[in-house]
Amino acid sequence: MNLVWKLLRQHISIPQFVGFFFANLFGMLIVLLGFQFYKDVLPVFTSEDSFMKADYVIVSKKIGMGSTLSGRSNAFESSEIEDLRNQPFATKVGAFTTTEYKVSGNMGVNGTSVLNSELFFESIPDSFVDVPLSLWKYSEGSKEVPVILPRSYIAMYNFGFAQSHSLPRISDGLVGMIDLKIFVQGNGHKDEYKGKVIGFSSRLNTLLVPQAFMDWSNQYYAPNEHSDPTRLILQIDNPANEKFSQYTEKKGIEIENDKLNSQKTTYFLRMMVSMVMVVGLVISILSFYILMLSIYLLVQKNSSKLENLLLIGYSPNNVARPYQLLTMFLNVGVLLLAWTILYFIRDYYMGFIETLFPDIDKGNVLPAVVLGVALFLLVSICNLLAIRHKITRIWKRKE
Repeated sequence: MNLVWKLLRQHISIPQFVGFFFANLFGMLIVLLGFQFYKDVLPVFTSEDSFMKADYVIVSKKIGMGSTLSGRSNAFESSEIEDLRNQPFATKVGAFTTTEYKVSGNMGVNGTSVLNSELFFESIPDSFVDVPLSLWKYSEGSKEVPVILPRSYIAMYNFGFAQSHSLPRISDGLVGMIDLKIFVQGNGHKDEYKGKVIGFSSRLNTLLVPQAFMDWSNQYYAPNEHSDPTRLILQIDNPANEKFSQYTEKKGIEIENDKLNSQKTTYFLRMMVSMVMVVGLVISILSFYILMLSIYLLVQKNSSKLENLLLIGYSPNNVARPYQLLTMFLNVGVLLLAWTILYFIRDYYMGFIETLFPDIDKGNVLPAVVLGVALFLLVSICNLLAIRHKITRIWKRKE
């Protein structure tokens, strides 16, 4: 085999093999990065809200130009709620209750004020909130109120305020770090409450408080005020129920359930990642042909000498092995370097994702490792078989 190595070194083209190496590296990296990024980002769109079950949907009346100009209210009347409750697809129906008084608040973390503005409270029947009753309860006269914050609030804090002020990032497990002061004013009363944050919700854009606190506070701070609900929360047997879709379309009701939007986003994400991976595979295939062309040129330049080696007793396996080892060495180098680059790229973008979604499943690089090994085996086997086939043809020609 030393003779074959000497022949190989005489005619090897460094630029050709460098071109193959970087082309294959580029293609491999695109495929692995696209697949790994898809696996890392998918939980952002598919994870369920920890406080609201998956079969809950939020609905409101469509607001069009006609209703705006005519001044028609977008609130649900009692008869409309009752009609919806009697539909066969509706398992349970609840109404959002809003505050009729003025609310403002101050949110701090580690003694640093991060939010000071007017707030907007809402409540839904406690049966719709998937929280232990020991946490989600309010007793009249208590100055502590359980609160569920919109996840967008904490995302803005983690991504902006925390980084610029060197404050710790907050996840669901660190809600105790939030100091929320609530100031309520109405009906001649002015009081301060302590908001006990018990978690975050990605399906609500307002602060959620227990129904007991909402009922009591509206009666205490705004006894003469009342407004019909503008949003309803439903538990339905199947979100894809055709009767439900027909009913909402007929009644001019729109679904505020981001689950549907998440499904669309997931579909487009999957489609974009597939396109990127196809591009990477095309580049890898082209690099495979570059390598095969380089090997074939080497074999062709040495064909007469290789024929002599075969005639004096070298087997096709012995003659092919140096070329096969060269391709394996290049493929192993490509795979290891692709994994290394992927590690640093993933570490970079996961920093942003974990800042926006502290409780996201961080996963691991196992998907990219498995896919990389699969691609390595596929390409290497094709390389080995192609080289073996070329040497066998030279051998058979001289039999």
